[in-house]
Amino acid sequence: MSLVVTDFRDQIGWITMDHDVKRNALSFEMLCNLIDALDEMMMRKARVVILRANKGTKVWSAGFNIEELPRDGSDPLAYDNPLQKVIRSIIDFPAPVIAMAEGSIWGGACNIAFVCDMVIGTPRTSLAITPAKIGVPYNTSGILQFIDIIGAHTAKEMFFTAEPISAEKALTLGILNHVVPAEELEAFTIRMAEKILENSPLSIRVIKQQLNILGNALPLSPQTFEHIDMLRRVAGNSKDYLEGLNAFFEKRKPEFKGE
Repeated sequence: MSLVVTDFRDQIGWITMDHDVKRNALSFEMLCNLIDALDEMMMRKARVVILRANKGTKVWSAGFNIEELPRDGSDPLAYDNPLQKVIRSIIDFPAPVIAMAEGSIWGGACNIAFVCDMVIGTPRTSLAITPAKIGVPYNTSGILQFIDIIGAHTAKEMFFTAEPISAEKALTLGILNHVVPAEELEAFTIRMAEKILENSPLSIRVIKQQLNILGNALPLSPQTFEHIDMLRRVAGNSKDYLEGLNAFFEKRKPEFKGE
Protein backbone atom coordinates (compact mmCIF):
# COMPACT_ATOMS: atom_id res chain seq x y z
CA MET A 1 0.00 0.00 0.00
CA SER A 2 1.43 3.34 -1.06
CA LEU A 3 1.95 6.05 1.52
CA VAL A 4 1.38 8.66 -1.20
CA VAL A 5 -1.80 9.40 -3.14
CA THR A 6 -1.62 10.94 -6.62
CA ASP A 7 -4.17 12.69 -8.76
CA PHE A 8 -3.94 14.44 -12.11
CA ARG A 9 -6.54 16.85 -13.40
CA ASP A 10 -6.53 19.97 -15.55
CA GLN A 11 -2.76 19.58 -16.16
CA ILE A 12 -2.10 19.86 -12.41
CA GLY A 13 -0.47 16.95 -10.60
CA TRP A 14 -1.40 16.39 -6.95
CA ILE A 15 0.93 14.43 -4.66
CA THR A 16 -0.49 13.87 -1.18
CA MET A 17 1.55 12.38 1.68
CA ASP A 18 -0.91 9.98 3.27
CA HIS A 19 0.58 8.43 6.40
CA ASP A 20 -1.03 10.42 9.20
CA VAL A 21 -0.44 7.72 11.81
CA LYS A 22 3.31 8.41 11.47
CA ARG A 23 2.85 12.15 10.83
CA ASN A 24 4.14 11.63 7.29
CA ALA A 25 7.60 10.71 8.56
CA LEU A 26 10.05 10.35 5.70
CA SER A 27 10.60 6.61 5.81
CA PHE A 28 12.38 4.90 2.94
CA GLU A 29 8.97 3.68 1.76
CA MET A 30 7.48 7.18 1.86
CA LEU A 31 10.47 8.67 0.04
CA CYS A 32 10.41 5.97 -2.66
CA ASN A 33 6.68 6.57 -3.10
CA LEU A 34 7.38 10.30 -3.55
CA ILE A 35 10.01 9.53 -6.19
CA ASP A 36 7.54 7.29 -8.02
CA ALA A 37 4.86 10.00 -7.79
CA LEU A 38 7.15 12.63 -9.27
CA ASP A 39 8.09 10.19 -12.05
CA GLU A 40 4.38 9.65 -12.72
CA MET A 41 3.78 13.40 -12.98
CA MET A 42 6.75 13.67 -15.32
CA MET A 43 5.23 10.98 -17.53
CA ARG A 44 1.85 12.72 -17.46
CA LYS A 45 3.58 16.00 -18.39
CA ALA A 46 2.10 17.89 -15.47
CA ARG A 47 2.57 21.62 -15.88
CA VAL A 48 2.33 22.23 -12.14
CA VAL A 49 2.77 19.80 -9.25
CA ILE A 50 1.28 20.45 -5.81
CA LEU A 51 2.86 18.57 -2.91
CA ARG A 52 0.62 18.42 0.13
CA ALA A 53 -0.47 16.53 3.24
CA ASN A 54 -4.06 15.55 4.03
CA LYS A 55 -6.42 18.43 4.68
CA GLY A 56 -6.57 19.57 8.28
CA THR A 57 -3.29 17.96 9.31
CA LYS A 58 -1.30 19.42 12.19
CA VAL A 59 2.00 18.05 10.84
CA TRP A 60 2.88 18.35 7.15
CA SER A 61 5.81 16.00 7.75
CA ALA A 62 7.72 14.99 10.87
CA GLY A 63 10.95 14.68 8.89
CA PHE A 64 13.29 11.74 8.40
CA ASN A 65 12.12 8.56 10.12
CA ILE A 66 14.46 8.25 13.12
CA GLU A 67 13.79 4.50 13.32
CA GLU A 68 15.59 4.06 9.99
CA LEU A 69 18.74 6.04 10.80
CA PRO A 70 21.86 3.83 10.42
CA ARG A 71 23.60 2.62 13.57
CA ASP A 72 26.89 1.54 12.03
CA GLY A 73 28.45 4.99 11.70
CA SER A 74 27.58 5.35 8.01
CA ASP A 75 26.33 8.64 6.59
CA PRO A 76 22.58 8.90 7.34
CA LEU A 77 21.96 11.24 4.40
CA ALA A 78 24.41 10.24 1.71
CA TYR A 79 24.11 11.27 -1.94
CA ASP A 80 22.24 8.09 -2.87
CA ASN A 81 19.80 8.31 0.06
CA PRO A 82 16.13 8.43 -1.07
CA LEU A 83 15.68 11.83 0.61
CA GLN A 84 18.41 13.26 -1.58
CA LYS A 85 16.79 11.65 -4.61
CA VAL A 86 13.45 13.29 -3.78
CA ILE A 87 15.17 16.66 -3.42
CA ARG A 88 16.94 16.29 -6.77
CA SER A 89 13.69 15.12 -8.42
CA ILE A 90 11.92 18.29 -7.26
CA ILE A 91 14.80 20.54 -8.35
CA ASP A 92 15.04 18.84 -11.75
CA PHE A 93 11.29 18.56 -12.36
CA PRO A 94 10.60 20.48 -15.60
CA ALA A 95 7.62 22.38 -14.17
CA PRO A 96 6.97 24.31 -10.95
CA VAL A 97 6.49 22.28 -7.78
CA ILE A 98 4.40 24.02 -5.11
CA ALA A 99 4.47 22.90 -1.48
CA MET A 100 1.01 23.39 0.00
CA ALA A 101 2.25 23.45 3.58
CA GLU A 102 -0.53 23.06 6.11
CA GLY A 103 0.86 22.17 9.54
CA SER A 104 4.36 22.01 10.96
CA ILE A 105 7.42 20.90 8.99
CA TRP A 106 10.28 19.17 10.77
CA GLY A 107 13.86 18.14 10.04
CA GLY A 108 14.55 16.77 6.58
CA ALA A 109 11.05 17.72 5.45
CA CYS A 110 12.22 21.34 5.66
CA ASN A 111 14.75 20.47 2.98
CA ILE A 112 11.96 19.17 0.73
CA ALA A 113 9.85 22.28 1.30
CA PHE A 114 12.83 24.60 0.78
CA VAL A 115 13.67 23.20 -2.67
CA CYS A 116 10.07 23.43 -3.91
CA ASP A 117 9.63 26.34 -6.31
CA MET A 118 7.00 27.95 -4.09
CA VAL A 119 5.71 27.32 -0.57
CA ILE A 120 2.25 28.41 0.50
CA GLY A 121 1.37 28.07 4.18
CA THR A 122 -1.16 28.98 6.83
CA PRO A 123 -0.75 30.89 10.11
CA ARG A 124 -0.16 27.51 11.80
CA THR A 125 2.68 26.54 9.48
CA SER A 126 6.03 26.33 11.25
CA LEU A 127 9.44 24.95 10.35
CA ALA A 128 12.13 23.41 12.54
CA ILE A 129 15.50 21.88 11.63
CA THR A 130 16.12 19.29 14.34
CA PRO A 131 19.20 17.06 13.75
CA ALA A 132 20.94 18.48 16.83
CA LYS A 133 18.08 17.09 18.93
CA ILE A 134 19.26 13.55 18.17
CA GLY A 135 22.95 14.15 17.53
CA VAL A 136 22.81 13.66 13.77
CA PRO A 137 25.16 15.62 11.47
CA TYR A 138 23.25 17.11 8.55
CA ASN A 139 24.30 16.48 4.98
CA THR A 140 26.39 19.11 3.22
CA SER A 141 24.06 19.77 0.29
CA GLY A 142 21.14 20.42 2.64
CA ILE A 143 23.16 22.92 4.66
CA LEU A 144 24.24 24.70 1.49
CA GLN A 145 20.62 24.86 0.33
CA PHE A 146 19.51 26.29 3.67
CA ILE A 147 22.25 28.93 3.58
CA ASP A 148 21.29 29.86 0.03
CA ILE A 149 17.62 30.29 0.91
CA ILE A 150 17.64 31.74 4.43
CA GLY A 151 21.21 32.97 4.96
CA ALA A 152 23.95 31.74 7.28
CA HIS A 153 22.80 33.44 10.47
CA THR A 154 19.22 32.18 10.29
CA ALA A 155 20.43 28.70 9.28
CA LYS A 156 22.74 28.63 12.30
CA GLU A 157 19.95 29.72 14.63
CA MET A 158 17.63 27.02 13.29
CA PHE A 159 20.29 24.29 13.45
CA PHE A 160 21.72 25.30 16.83
CA THR A 161 18.44 25.84 18.69
CA ALA A 162 16.29 23.30 16.81
CA GLU A 163 13.39 25.60 17.62
CA PRO A 164 10.57 26.12 15.11
CA ILE A 165 10.10 29.41 13.33
CA SER A 166 6.61 30.79 12.82
CA ALA A 167 4.78 31.29 9.55
CA GLU A 168 5.11 35.05 10.02
CA LYS A 169 8.90 34.86 10.32
CA ALA A 170 9.13 32.32 7.49
CA LEU A 171 7.20 34.74 5.28
CA THR A 172 9.61 37.56 6.18
CA LEU A 173 12.60 35.33 5.39
CA GLY A 174 11.18 34.38 2.00
CA ILE A 175 10.72 30.70 2.91
CA LEU A 176 6.96 31.05 2.45
CA ASN A 177 5.60 32.86 -0.58
CA HIS A 178 2.18 33.40 0.97
CA VAL A 179 0.36 32.79 4.25
CA VAL A 180 -3.40 32.33 3.93
CA PRO A 181 -6.14 31.04 6.25
CA ALA A 182 -6.27 27.24 6.38
CA GLU A 183 -9.78 27.13 4.92
CA GLU A 184 -8.56 29.10 1.88
CA LEU A 185 -5.27 27.25 1.36
CA GLU A 186 -6.34 24.78 -1.31
CA ALA A 187 -8.36 27.30 -3.34
CA PHE A 188 -5.51 29.83 -3.15
CA THR A 189 -2.97 27.23 -4.29
CA ILE A 190 -5.18 26.18 -7.19
CA ARG A 191 -5.50 29.80 -8.31
CA MET A 192 -1.70 30.10 -8.20
CA ALA A 193 -1.38 26.97 -10.31
CA GLU A 194 -3.96 28.26 -12.79
CA LYS A 195 -1.98 31.50 -13.20
CA ILE A 196 1.07 29.38 -14.08
CA LEU A 197 -0.98 27.39 -16.61
CA GLU A 198 -1.79 30.61 -18.47
CA ASN A 199 1.89 31.04 -19.34
CA SER A 200 4.25 29.26 -21.72
CA PRO A 201 5.35 25.87 -20.32
CA LEU A 202 8.52 25.96 -22.41
CA SER A 203 9.44 29.40 -21.09
CA ILE A 204 8.80 28.32 -17.50
CA ARG A 205 10.84 25.13 -17.93
CA VAL A 206 13.79 27.04 -19.33
CA ILE A 207 13.57 29.79 -16.70
CA LYS A 208 13.43 27.20 -13.90
CA GLN A 209 16.59 25.59 -15.28
CA GLN A 210 18.25 29.00 -15.56
CA LEU A 211 17.34 29.88 -11.98
CA ASN A 212 18.69 26.55 -10.75
CA ILE A 213 21.95 26.98 -12.65
CA LEU A 214 22.42 30.55 -11.48
CA GLY A 215 21.50 29.55 -7.94
CA ASN A 216 24.31 27.01 -8.06
CA ALA A 217 26.80 29.51 -9.53
CA LEU A 218 29.25 28.73 -6.74
CA PRO A 219 32.62 26.95 -6.81
CA LEU A 220 30.65 23.75 -6.13
CA SER A 221 26.90 23.20 -6.21
CA PRO A 222 25.35 21.28 -3.31
CA GLN A 223 24.66 18.31 -5.58
CA THR A 224 28.21 18.24 -6.92
CA PHE A 225 29.65 18.50 -3.40
CA GLU A 226 27.59 15.54 -2.19
CA HIS A 227 28.45 13.52 -5.30
CA ILE A 228 32.15 14.09 -4.73
CA ASP A 229 31.72 13.17 -1.07
CA MET A 230 29.99 9.93 -2.06
CA LEU A 231 32.79 9.05 -4.45
CA ARG A 232 35.31 9.63 -1.67
CA ARG A 233 33.41 7.26 0.60
CA VAL A 234 33.27 4.61 -2.12
CA ALA A 235 37.06 4.59 -2.17
CA GLY A 236 37.41 4.90 1.59
CA ASN A 237 35.16 1.90 2.25
CA SER A 238 36.75 -0.35 -0.38
CA LYS A 239 38.89 -3.47 -0.01
CA ASP A 240 41.53 -1.73 -2.12
CA TYR A 241 41.75 1.02 0.50
CA LEU A 242 42.49 -1.53 3.23
CA GLU A 243 44.88 -3.41 0.95
CA GLY A 244 46.81 -0.23 0.25
CA LEU A 245 47.17 0.51 3.96
CA ASN A 246 48.16 -3.05 4.81
CA ALA A 247 50.70 -3.18 1.99
CA PHE A 248 52.25 0.10 3.16
CA PHE A 249 52.69 -1.08 6.73
CA GLU A 250 53.87 -4.53 5.59
CA LYS A 251 56.31 -2.91 3.15
CA ARG A 252 55.08 -4.87 0.15
CA LYS A 253 53.56 -4.13 -3.21
CA PRO A 254 49.74 -3.86 -2.97
CA GLU A 255 47.55 -6.25 -4.90
CA PHE A 256 44.58 -4.13 -5.91
CA LYS A 257 41.44 -5.85 -7.25
CA GLY A 258 39.20 -2.85 -7.91
CA GLU A 259 36.84 -3.81 -5.08
